[in-house]
Amino acid sequence: MRKKFPGLLLVAGSVLMSVCAMAQEVDTTKTATVITLEDALKIALSENASVRVADKEIERTGYARKGTYASLFPQIDLTGSFQRTIKKQVMYMDMDMSEFMGGGEEAGDGTSDGTGSGEETGSQAGGFGNGGGIEVGRWNSYSGGVVAAMPIINAQLWKSIKISGMEVELAVEKARSSRLDMVTQVKQAYYAVLLAKEALNVYKEVYDNALRNFEQTRMRYNAQKASELDYTRAKSTVASAIPNVYNAESSVILALWQLKAVMGVELDQEIDVAGTIGDYAADMTYDPSLNESLSLEYNTTMRQLAIQAEELAQNIKLQKFAYIPTLAVNFAFMETAMTNDFKFSNYRWTPYSYVGLSLNIPIFSGGKRWNDLRQAKVQASQLNIQMADTERQLKIGIRQYLNTMETQIKSFSAAEEAVRTAQKAYSIAEKSYDVGRSTITDLNDAQLALTQARLGVSQTVYEFVVAKSNLEKIMGYDFIDDAGNVDLENR
Repeated sequence: MRKKFPGLLLVAGSVLMSVCAMAQEVDTTKTATVITLEDALKIALSENASVRVADKEIERTGYARKGTYASLFPQIDLTGSFQRTIKKQVMYMDMDMSEFMGGGEEAGDGTSDGTGSGEETGSQAGGFGNGGGIEVGRWNSYSGGVVAAMPIINAQLWKSIKISGMEVELAVEKARSSRLDMVTQVKQAYYAVLLAKEALNVYKEVYDNALRNFEQTRMRYNAQKASELDYTRAKSTVASAIPNVYNAESSVILALWQLKAVMGVELDQEIDVAGTIGDYAADMTYDPSLNESLSLEYNTTMRQLAIQAEELAQNIKLQKFAYIPTLAVNFAFMETAMTNDFKFSNYRWTPYSYVGLSLNIPIFSGGKRWNDLRQAKVQASQLNIQMADTERQLKIGIRQYLNTMETQIKSFSAAEEAVRTAQKAYSIAEKSYDVGRSTITDLNDAQLALTQARLGVSQTVYEFVVAKSNLEKIMGYDFIDDAGNVDLENR
């Protein structure tokens, strides 16, 4: 027995070192910034990545809508062009060209001025000599000016402006959806941290009890009042309790990382959550009348589908408007110059301008407009089917979460009673073991039952609040003002 005592001291020393290490870790968490659930939601509303992206999408669709409105205003452009002729066009006329050259064969020999061949003279004189044709134009051609156009009657354009306004409305609703998802994720991450901390407290208490029982068993064993089997089991219980504590500590760290991630803050920032999971037990109430009163009026998915359905209805009208004639007014003022050289100072610029109306009457497009219309109608039918199925699935979800909440409320009372019974059983087993009327196995069994009962209570509360948060997401009451309109600033 004495030979085993040094080994016993080594085990106890390692256990005490573990306790000190855990105490130090707990002390470091005390320096972290403690936040409440409301604080976490406020931070996430300003820092969460999905929320920020959704806000940018609203901004983008707003610009797109303004761009569509711009189509109603005159479109004014400066235009300019330059052309270098490679081969001039040739014009032929059914008459005797010699009459224009002074008559007779002498007019076409090109030797009257003594400057060169007849072909060169003919070219300089006006482009004759190309098989009886006339070369038209000059080598360089310049043009520049202002052109403008504005629609007067364009039914499709007017309808597209209305559809672009609905795109902004859809982007706003999608932003609300992102906020609702974020709120649900933050809530559930916050609850997960509370559950992990509660599990850590339970396992620490188990460890403390195991260590206390081990010390008592060791003294009884040294006094030859406890068997070696009891001593070995007490030692094994302590060793088994240590990994559970470390795993629980790791779960707390991981849960805090997840909370930081959905909040949009740096993972290195030290934060801690306020309260316990048991604080939410007071909210565990259920009214059976909720099954009849809950509606999907503010559900973000149904609202998005409703906006899309209205867009498709407007799109059908847009395709019908493709058969309506369009009318536009056009204006242009141009300056042109044609030369054979690059002496810009000697150019002669000729103005040219016009104003007019442009009427376009659709007649035949190979069935494109008709097929586009039928395609829009099919898309509307698809969306109606999708809306009916989505509504059915959401109603199933509502009943599922309500059933979960009701079940957890009923389980909570039984779990609390199990904790009271297990605590009483452990106290009896502990006292019995102290006076030698029960074994360490009985004490360990009582400790295990108490641990499971306490974790069961926390798990019941956690599952209730998670189901409640999912139900609140489906109902979509957040970010809606008193008039039922989307309010992205307040919850």
